[in-house]
Amino acid sequence: MNGKRALLLINRHSRKGEKSLPLAVESFYAHDMELIIKPVKHPDELGAVVREYQNQLDLVIVGGGDGTLNAVVDSLVETNLPLGILPLGTANDLARTLNLPLTIKEASDVIANGNLKSIDLGRVNGKYFFNVASIGLSVDITEKLSRGVKRRWGVLAYGITALQVVSSTRSFRAKIKVDGQVFDIKTIQIAIGNGKYYGGGMAIADDAAIDDQRLDLYSIELKHWWQVFPLIWHLPKGRHRQLDWVRSIEGKQIEIYTHKAYNINTDGEITTFSPAKFKVIPHALKVFVP
Repeated sequence: MNGKRALLLINRHSRKGEKSLPLAVESFYAHDMELIIKPVKHPDELGAVVREYQNQLDLVIVGGGDGTLNAVVDSLVETNLPLGILPLGTANDLARTLNLPLTIKEASDVIANGNLKSIDLGRVNGKYFFNVASIGLSVDITEKLSRGVKRRWGVLAYGITALQVVSSTRSFRAKIKVDGQVFDIKTIQIAIGNGKYYGGGMAIADDAAIDDQRLDLYSIELKHWWQVFPLIWHLPKGRHRQLDWVRSIEGKQIEIYTHKAYNINTDGEITTFSPAKFKVIPHALKVFVP
């Protein structure tokens, strides 16, 4: 990809951010790419930086985890710039979904080779997401999951925090509308996936893909506390549909109504709240893949 101009955004607070910057820069220079380098203190600044430089760029490269990518996605859709990913986070679920290598050198080579794939995005209340949006249990996990725990335990941090939270989680009532059907439910979590993986490599559905032009919803409707254990076993593989107290629905448009406003987490960051309207946006973004 000789002579291409790229904006390189690295989240220095991500698990491997600070150490990876020199490696990445060296790799891109070896491929004759021109770089504008912006280490960003706070993910909230990312969108503004992309918009500022958009007319000087051929692509945007983001080094960080799923939360960093979520912070930049809206500006990428707006500017129509392709995305290169350096997976530097704890979970790296989008990287897994796209089969990206997790080492800096190999991830840089994928971007430099220039092979692009069009992917779908999910959108909730106007906010785009790559992997998953959820209400309930996983929001409680996100609120409790500290940066310190993530740095210390890596991907295990999600499981450790989930076990702490699940015992105190309360169920809530919701009305779900999917492509014209209506469901009244009592649940501890509703998750709506666009990609394949979330939460550190768990599958949203075993046959989900990021370009299948559909959203996959599941709702965990526990009746007894012991049902948590088969859930922990089935969830990582995306086989929770086999459990008769997990409701699974597919659709292109989904609406969720609750009696009070509940926070909604998109790709691990709390960004909006219910009531919520979800939609799949086909071929919304181009990403460099192997």
